[in-house]
This record gives sequence, C-alpha cells and structure tokens, in this order.
Amino acid sequence: MPRSIILLLAAMAATPAAALPADPLRSPMWDFVGERIFGPDAVVRFDPRVKVVFPQIAENQRVFPVTVDARGIEGVKRMIVMIDLNPIQQAVDYRPEAAEPYLSLRVKLDQRTPVRGAVQLADGSWLVGGGWIDAAGGGCSAPPVSRVKGDWAQHLGEVRGEQWQAAQGNTLRLAFRHPMDTGFVDNIPAYFLERFAITAADGSRVGTLDLQAAVSEDPVFTLRPTTSGKTLTVEGRDTNGVEYRATVASAKG
Repeated sequence: MPRSIILLLAAMAATPAAALPADPLRSPMWDFVGERIFGPDAVVRFDPRVKVVFPQIAENQRVFPVTVDARGIEGVKRMIVMIDLNPIQQAVDYRPEAAEPYLSLRVKLDQRTPVRGAVQLADGSWLVGGGWIDAAGGGCSAPPVSRVKGDWAQHLGEVRGEQWQAAQGNTLRLAFRHPMDTGFVDNIPAYFLERFAITAADGSRVGTLDLQAAVSEDPVFTLRPTTSGKTLTVEGRDTNGVEYRATVASAKG
C-alpha cells in the first residue's frame, strides 16, 4: 500500500468523534441520551430558536402537553422530542415534508426531567432546545385510563381529525384512540401506535411520525401543513398490526 494512503488512513483513524456540547440543563443523562439519539459523530448545538413550550409543573404526569416550534429555522428535515429521565427517552420522531417544523403533542413523564426538542438540518447537524419540568412521577408505570375502564379494545382504530385556516397558517389536529402501553405495568405488555403518515390527494407527503410509548394514551397531535385547501389522508399502524386510516377535509377559514 502506498505510504500516502497509509498516512491518510492513520489521520482518519486519529480524528476524534464529534463531542456533545456541555448541557446547559446539567442533566445526568445528557451524554447517554444524546449519543443514543444523535449518534457518536453528530454535530449538535444548543439553539434558542428551537422553542420548546410546556407548563412548568406537570399536573397530570400521564398527559403532559409539549410543543416544539422551529419555524424560525430554515431547512429543518426532522424533529425529535426527548425526555431525558424517562425509561423511554424518545417520544416521537417527526419528518415534516409539506409542513412547517412545528409539532404539538402530549407525553408521559416518569419523574422530574428535562424535556427537549431537537431538529435536524439538511447538513445532518442538530439544534436542541428545552427545559426542566417538575413532575410527581409515575406516568410511564401507571395503567392507562382506558385499561382501568376496560373499554380500550372497543375504540382501537378510531381517528378524529380537523383542519382549519387561521392567521398563523393551516393547522391540522389528529386524535387517535389507543392505550399506548409502555410495558412497565404488571401483566400489560408494551403496545402502542408506532407510525402514521399524512398525504395529500395528489400523493405528496405532508409528514411521517414514528412514535414510542412515551407518547400519552389517546394521542393528540397538532401539525402545520403547507398544503392549504387540500384534503389529507392519514394512515397508520400499531405494534400489533392494527391499521388506522382517516380522511380529513380541506381547511376552512
């Protein structure tokens, strides 16, 4: 092998992996969660333009509202909601296409924890925002209400949706009936809605969401499609193969 190639390979081997930045929230799990979600070589920066909006205190740790708004950032291709001190740290992985980089949902909290939004840019780098939330805990280890009531199986596959036009643009809200079991309750295995996609009538993709059981029971999502005035189709599935499908009428002012 030529000496120049040997030297090049040696230099490449000596190049250190990109290090995660110091965490302004000083989470004890930042390095572990960050490397697991972003990968060992990712470029990650904290950026206040990634706005993560939530109540400061969790009144109900099983249904906690979080909004990630990165509309002030160009070129966002992926959005992740992270909950550092949950047993399931990644709640959702959203890939907006014909949609603004905006996502609102409800999650479970297992204890006091940082909740973060992370957005990936076209160059592969990540921008992160977030803050600490005070929570009593137990959101991931308590049985869902529908399990206690015993009516959960009667509603599997149900979807409700609406679109409307407002001053800030087109808004889409989707609600699914599902227990979103974490697997941390005795005798109840993990069982959750794992993916859904939204498409317009012309076949163009609005966005795709991959979910984990850290999302709350009976999930509700608010998105901002740029396909104003178009009827949208929602198709999804859960971890047992139950399929969801719905058509949401075009937005009205």
